[in-house]
Amino acid sequence: MNEDQICISAKNLGSFAIPNCCNRCLWLKLRLQFSLPYQIFHGISSPIDPYTKKIIWKHFEKFGRLPDWFSEFGEFNAVVPVPHYSKFFMVDEETNIKLTGMPDEILQRKDNGYSIIDYESARFNLVKDSFSLLLIYKVQLNGYAMIAESIGLKPVKQIGLIYYEPQTDVIETTTDELNKLVSHDNFLMGFGSNCFEIELKPDEVVRPLLKKVRELWELYEAPKGIDNCEDCGKLYGLITLLSNQ
Repeated sequence: MNEDQICISAKNLGSFAIPNCCNRCLWLKLRLQFSLPYQIFHGISSPIDPYTKKIIWKHFEKFGRLPDWFSEFGEFNAVVPVPHYSKFFMVDEETNIKLTGMPDEILQRKDNGYSIIDYESARFNLVKDSFSLLLIYKVQLNGYAMIAESIGLKPVKQIGLIYYEPQTDVIETTTDELNKLVSHDNFLMGFGSNCFEIELKPDEVVRPLLKKVRELWELYEAPKGIDNCEDCGKLYGLITLLSNQ
């Protein structure tokens, strides 16, 4: 067996947890280091994420506490600087997989443990997201917990997710409220918060997926995909298009 080291982010590892996921797609993603030609990104979220972190840090710096919505996760002593991704990693000895990542927030709790929180700027839909995004975040945050403890940030006692949801309803907005939202050259948009604590079980959640990654990596050829896989269809369409050039 070829025991070369594999590098995968905790976020990408989450895709291996999705029920009935296509092993052919996962194998190709591994080989391509998750850089696929048909991925589409929405540009608006890119500046929102770092801005959110700056707001949280500035609030803590000025008032000595986190914003009120964090109280759902408990009480905290400090906001911990998140290590650079080049330092926030661990190597699983059993599979020789390097697990990487960079959480949005690491908080020191009043009981001297740590909470790891990630942010998602999106509309919240519990029914839909409980079967997709929340499942990926469960793996991602449990992976961050494993990494954090391996580099000395321990014990990790809690992991959680905060949805920052755009507030777009302006139908009942008063004149004074509208004047606060709109100036001569810009307008403001508020964000509401929805906080969710995620079950902390890194050994149970992460290690089986690391083994799956290693098993797929060791396959010389791509395995059979699932029927009617949307991504496989996109790939075949791309191959057909290029072959006809």
